[in-house]
Amino acid sequence: MNVFVFDIETIPDIDGARRLYDLHGLSDEDVAKAVFHLRRQQANTEFLRHHLHKIVAISAVLTSADRFKVWSLGDEHSSEQDLLQRFYDGIDRYTPRLVSWNGGGFDLPVIHYRSLLYPINAEKYWDTGQHDSQFRYNNYLSRYHERHTDLMDVLAAYQPRAAIRLDEIATLCGFPGKMGMDGSKVWETWLKGDIKAIRDYCETDVLNTYLVYLNWQRNRGYIDEVQYQAQCQRVREALKESSASHLLEFEKNWIDL
Repeated sequence: MNVFVFDIETIPDIDGARRLYDLHGLSDEDVAKAVFHLRRQQANTEFLRHHLHKIVAISAVLTSADRFKVWSLGDEHSSEQDLLQRFYDGIDRYTPRLVSWNGGGFDLPVIHYRSLLYPINAEKYWDTGQHDSQFRYNNYLSRYHERHTDLMDVLAAYQPRAAIRLDEIATLCGFPGKMGMDGSKVWETWLKGDIKAIRDYCETDVLNTYLVYLNWQRNRGYIDEVQYQAQCQRVREALKESSASHLLEFEKNWIDL
């Protein structure tokens, strides 16, 4: 089966917040400050509710028997609608197993809400057997099905209090984890106009997720140690052959435990 590891990066939906909270006339930065403040009053956190996260990057690792690819969908000028449609188009084309870290808790709900804003076709993603009977018992929506594997959820035994950060388990496994960037810096980086840095960061997150996924596949006997090492070597070689500095840095920071 094709495996499609994905991650999204988001910023506050400034235009949406203006309409919801009547913040017309304020700058983008002031709108963001206002909604962060409101959220802090409501829930003692500035992390916005899912529907107010605008997607600015979707990165992926796509693997099959003879293929490994890491990239960000679209380009630095792609709209949210374009990124979302490309995501669903990939599902239509490859019918992959989706793999994420907290995708069930964050990425997919955000994708669901944001997709409602556009005339997007996501028929295969939403199929639970209406169009393809195979999807009745293994689809992208059911928590305990494997067509979407939320690694954070699975490894925590579906216990929220046992969930941990991707960065921490990746680092413990010898993978690079975060490399000078994290989700809290995305809005600041966006304001500086550096969408490339956001896309690069998103790509390192999907690499960490994929490598943790390989460890899990080895643990549960889906691949043996020889196959695991071969898959890791394939990733290393692809990164070494890349001209992208963040991918080369990722490979250099990868420790063999």
